[in-house]
Amino acid sequence: MPHIIREVELPITDEQDRGKLVSIETDSAIPFNIKRVSYIWNVPTGRIRGGCANTIEQEFFICIRGRCSIKVSPDGGPLNKIIMNNPHRGIFIDTLVWYELTDFSPDAIVLCFSSTNYFPDNKISNREEFKKLK
Repeated sequence: MPHIIREVELPITDEQDRGKLVSIETDSAIPFNIKRVSYIWNVPTGRIRGGCANTIEQEFFICIRGRCSIKVSPDGGPLNKIIMNNPHRGIFIDTLVWYELTDFSPDAIVLCFSSTNYFPDNKISNREEFKKLK
């Protein structure tokens, strides 16, 4: 079974006089039941967040402010870079996909939805070990 990376366009409601609204629903946007929500901000220049592959956890990321990049590899090969700079576009990361969040703008805020509670033992944090699995 291929390990999936998918960009998801989220529905946006633009009410001219009241602002914009994005609704995020499981099944239609996020293909898992949400167990944990976290967010990343104030990342120093040049730092990487993630740098791992999850063995049982699926994740969904949205850069709700500013911009950053997510570099992904489902097969241990070269990393493909996706720019995240749109608060109504998310990135779904399946299990056993290597990812690195990078290139954070000073004002970046990334919202993270997870299919599990936090279990550090379910992460592969060494890219060479990840490549051996593929």
